[in-house]
Amino acid sequence: MFDLRQNFPLCRKGFQTASAVGKTDRRNYTCLQIFTIAAIAAAKQSGKQFMENRMPQSPRLLCRELSLLAFNRRVLAQAQDVRVPLLERLRFLCIVSSNIDEFFEVRMAWLRREHKRNPARILDSGMTPAETFAAASAEAHRLIHDQYALFNNELQPALGQAGIHFYRRHTWNDAQREWIKSYFDRELWPILTPVGLDPAHPFPRPLNKSLNFAVELDGKDAFGRSSGMAIVQAPRILPRVVKLPSELCGGEDGFVFLSSILHEYVHLLFPGMDVKGCHQFRLTRDSDLTVDEEDLTNLRAAIQNELHDREYGDGVRLEVADTCPPHIYGFLLGHFKLRPSDLYQVKGPVNLVRLMAVPDMLERPDLKYAPRSGSLPSFLKKDESVLDAAARGDILLHHPYQSFEPVVRLIREAAADPDVVAVKMTIYRTGTASELASALMNAALSGKQVTVVVELMARFDEANNVNWAQRLEDAGAHVVYGVFGYKVHAKMALVIRREEGRLKRYAHLGTGNYHQGTSRIYTDFGLITADEQTTADVNTIFMEITGLGKPGRLNKLYQSPFTLHKMLLEGIRRETGHAKAGRPARIIAKLNSLIEPHIIEALYEASAAGVQTDLIVRGMCALRPQVEGLSDNIRVRSIIGRQLEHARVYYFYNDGKEDTYISSADWMGRNFFRRIETCTPIEHPALKARVIREGLTLALEDNRQAWLMQPDGGYIRAESGGGEARSLQETLWQEYGA
Repeated sequence: MFDLRQNFPLCRKGFQTASAVGKTDRRNYTCLQIFTIAAIAAAKQSGKQFMENRMPQSPRLLCRELSLLAFNRRVLAQAQDVRVPLLERLRFLCIVSSNIDEFFEVRMAWLRREHKRNPARILDSGMTPAETFAAASAEAHRLIHDQYALFNNELQPALGQAGIHFYRRHTWNDAQREWIKSYFDRELWPILTPVGLDPAHPFPRPLNKSLNFAVELDGKDAFGRSSGMAIVQAPRILPRVVKLPSELCGGEDGFVFLSSILHEYVHLLFPGMDVKGCHQFRLTRDSDLTVDEEDLTNLRAAIQNELHDREYGDGVRLEVADTCPPHIYGFLLGHFKLRPSDLYQVKGPVNLVRLMAVPDMLERPDLKYAPRSGSLPSFLKKDESVLDAAARGDILLHHPYQSFEPVVRLIREAAADPDVVAVKMTIYRTGTASELASALMNAALSGKQVTVVVELMARFDEANNVNWAQRLEDAGAHVVYGVFGYKVHAKMALVIRREEGRLKRYAHLGTGNYHQGTSRIYTDFGLITADEQTTADVNTIFMEITGLGKPGRLNKLYQSPFTLHKMLLEGIRRETGHAKAGRPARIIAKLNSLIEPHIIEALYEASAAGVQTDLIVRGMCALRPQVEGLSDNIRVRSIIGRQLEHARVYYFYNDGKEDTYISSADWMGRNFFRRIETCTPIEHPALKARVIREGLTLALEDNRQAWLMQPDGGYIRAESGGGEARSLQETLWQEYGA
C-alpha cells in the first residue's frame, strides 16, 4: 500500500505534477482529482502498490477542506476583479489571508491531531487525515502564491498609479529615511526586547500569528557571548503598516511596512556586533480550545485559562519571506517540529491581514464602495413602538438592506417599558461595543428579570463574550452559558410584557448574530412576532437551555439537536415521494455550508427521483452536483459579493404548500447534532413571498456575482449570455437602500 505518511518526498514530486496539471486546466480538475492522479503516478513510478479505493477519484462526498479553499479562491477572484473599487480589492485580498489563517488554526490543526489519534481513519471524502492534509497543503500553497502574485504584480502598481505607495527600504529618500528613523527611535526602540539564543536564553515562545525576526549575528557581546542568532518579537500593539506624512510623499499617500523599519535598524539593537541577516517569520498555531468536562467547575474560569494557552498551541504553518535562506527556515522548521511542506515562502510581508487597516486610513471615496445604509420599514419611521407594531402583525427584516435598528429598538424599548417584566436573549457574537448588551444591562438595572445565554465557546470571540458575561452579571442579569457540549448558536430574543392584566410574549428569531457591525455587512433575515405558538416555543427552548428536564414539544419551531435534522430529511423524502408519483417536486436551500452526509445522500435520492433541486451555498459544499446517474437534477451556486451571504433559507414545494423556513443552522453535522439551533417557518403569505424572492429567486437569477459549481467541485462564473446583467445584492439595495 502506498502510504503518504511514509512517502512525503514522493508526494512532493506528485505535488509538482499536480501543480502543472492545475495550471493547464483548473476548470476541469479539482485539487482532489489532481492530487489523486499525481499520487498514483508517483506511486507507480516508485514500484509501490496504491490501493485506489483509499482515495477515489470520484467520491460521493467531496473533501471539505478543499471545498473551503475553493471558496477562498472565489473570494480572491473579487480581489482580481477590475470592476471592484481598488481599495475594496485590497480588502478582499486581506479577507483571503484572514480566512486562510483560520483555516490553518482550525481545519489543518484538526487534521494533524486526527492523524495522531487515528491515522487509518477514512474521512467522508475517502481520504485519511494525512492524505487530506497533504492535498489541502498543496492547494493552499498555490492559493497563497497566486494571492501574493496579485498583490505584487497588479494591486501595488495600480495603487501606485492612484497615488498610494508602499515604500521599500531601497526606495526611501533622505527625508523619508530621517522620519522613519525618528519613528523607530520614538515608537519601536523603547519596547523591543531582543533575545540572544544561548543556554541562558532559550528560544522564546512566539505568540500565534505574531511577527518575529530571526537575526543572524557575528561577534561577541559585552559579556563575551557569541550565540550567532537572536530573536526579535514585534509587539502586537504596533501597527504593521505605518503611514508617512503626505509632504514626504509628494502630496500623495505613502506607507512603510513595520518589517522594513525593523530590518533597516535592527543592527541598533546589537551594538558592536555584525548583523549578517534579518529574516521575518510568522508561526500559525493550533487554536483549538478544549475544556475537560470532568474537571469543569466554572466554565467561564476554565475558558479564561484556555484562552492564554491557545496562543501557544502546536505549530501548524511557518511563513517566511522568499529571501529567507534555507539554513534559517530549516532551523525554524526543526525548532517548531514542522515539515518542509508546512513552510510558506512569500514575496512580501508575511501577514497581509494587517493591510486591512490601509483603506480605513485613506480618504479616497473614489476607490471604495459608495456608503450604503439600510432603510426602516415605513410603519416604524415615525418612532412607533416596535412592540406595538409586532402586536398588529409579524415584521420581517432583511439586513443590511433593511436596518438592524428595529432589533436594537426592541430591546431598548423593553428595557425602558415599565410593563415589561422579563427579557431573554442569546449572545453568540455581539461585538466589543454593543447597544443590545447595554440595553440588557439597563433592563436588569431597572429591576426586570433578564436572562442572557452567552455562548462562551464562540470561536475567536471567547474573550469578548467572557467580558460581556461578567458585565451582565454585575448589572444583575441572570447569565447562563448554555449546555456543556453544545454550542448555543440559535439567534433568539424574548420580551414578556404585561398587557391588560395578562402576560404577552414577543420574540425575535433570526439567521444572524446580534451584532450591529456585521449586520451592515452580512445578509440575514429576522422575524419579530407576537404569534402565541411561536413565542411559546421560544420560551420552551430558553427553559431547556437554562433549566433541566426533557425537551418540550414545540408548536411551530424546529430545533437542533432534537428535531431539525429529522424535519429536513422528511422534507427531502416527501419531495422524493411527490416526484415518484409524478407530481411537481422542488427543493431550494440557501446555506453557508453543506457537508452533512445523510442530507447529501437524501438529496442524491431525490435527484434520482426527479426532484429539481437548487442549492445556494456560499462556502463549503461536499455534494457533487450534476453527476450523471447521481445528481443530474441538483444545481449548486455560490454568490460572492460586497455583502457576505449569511442567511439560511429552506424551501420545499410540498405539493403547492411552499414550506419556507429561516434558520440559524447550516447543513453540517455540528449544526444538527452539537449545537442548539432554531428553524422558523414563515407562514404569512406576503412575508413568505418576500423570503422566497429575496432569499432564493433573485439568487438563482444572479449572473453577475454567482459561481456555478461543477461536478468535480470546481467553479465557473455564471454568465449573462448576452442578456441583462442581474445581481441579487444590487437589486435589493436599489429596492430597500435608504
